[in-house]
Amino acid sequence: MLYLLAAIGALTIAVLLWRVFGAERVGVSSRQAPVAPDDDPDFLRKLGEQQKKQDDEGTG
Repeated sequence: MLYLLAAIGALTIAVLLWRVFGAERVGVSSRQAPVAPDDDPDFLRKLGEQQKKQDDEGTG
């Protein structure tokens, strides 16, 4: 009985350690999915700045 409890405990610890340290290496990512360019506020801001810069250069 003691061996069974030890095996269950060791398995539980192994699973917890794998979830904490090993999940990212397997391909499970905790990060968000990539954002499409037209949904990315930074991309849209940079695009607007570039367009404004081109407009300023064209009229100046």
